[in-house]
Amino acid sequence: MNRIILLLLILPAVSFGQTAAPETKNFWTDPFNDPMLLLYVVSALVFLTIILVMVVAMQMLRVLNLMVKKAAEEKAAREGRAYIPEPTLWENFWQQVNAFVPVTEEKSIDLGHNYDGIRELDNHLPPWWKGLFYGSIIWGIIYLIMYHVTTSLPLSGEEYDQQVADAEAAKKAHLASQPAAVIDENTLMYDANSEFIANGKKVFTGNNCQSCHREDGGGNTVGPNLTDDFWIHGGTIKEIFTTIKAGVVEKGMPAWGKVMSPQDVRDVTFFVMSLRGTNPPYPKAPQGNKFIPEKTAPKADTTITARSPLTPEGGTATPQGSN
Repeated sequence: MNRIILLLLILPAVSFGQTAAPETKNFWTDPFNDPMLLLYVVSALVFLTIILVMVVAMQMLRVLNLMVKKAAEEKAAREGRAYIPEPTLWENFWQQVNAFVPVTEEKSIDLGHNYDGIRELDNHLPPWWKGLFYGSIIWGIIYLIMYHVTTSLPLSGEEYDQQVADAEAAKKAHLASQPAAVIDENTLMYDANSEFIANGKKVFTGNNCQSCHREDGGGNTVGPNLTDDFWIHGGTIKEIFTTIKAGVVEKGMPAWGKVMSPQDVRDVTFFVMSLRGTNPPYPKAPQGNKFIPEKTAPKADTTITARSPLTPEGGTATPQGSN
């Protein structure tokens, strides 16, 4: 009874879990509307035809062998001798690869030792076994010479190191051919650029920032509130940019400028500044010193084209930690 009640409790949850996820159509869920249905049917019919032909051929070969055997038995009976069946192709092959000594010739390999009726015969190893043994010896000699004596071929570790070096060289060449824009935080001014803020929000909410500051910037146990007027490391655009770029290692915020493009650092800075005064629900208590922004005329972002010390070696990331 308890098992029945438990089953009734589990079934609704299972049904809900099954209906919650959208079902993707494929051949197994909707075979008749699958565009490859005709190919599958034709392939199945061809495969079935091949199987049937093989079965019929085997049966015909079996009948033919029986007819040949019957004729040989009748011939041996007319000649007054015992019928000795001829070995099949498989038996001949097995005999050759194993080099069996026929029972009638066992006297030639009898060592003369008899233990309770069990005779000891001087049977040699099968040819296939000796072939594998000698082949492994030859391969071992070739491997030793090629990999350890002449070093004509690299070992697996050396081959891996070479591939990593080639990949690094290719990455450096690619980065060199595509100079990145340098963001000068000393002349950077916040102007509520919608494009920068939208990309900054995407970077901020798409990776690690929200784990410390929440998606709305209200802050949590680790990261401070980014929406109030209190800042631990300064609230100017330069100070926020520097905090994101250089990080605050002692508080768990890495230097995102090492793994993040200068444009993304700038865009996240713009997004963080746009959060000021948004008043999200349940914000974290203020931390640091109160900052009152100066009212200045908006100025366009200063961007020049050159190789940047902030240019990442590869990949993108997002900031986390404290403001």
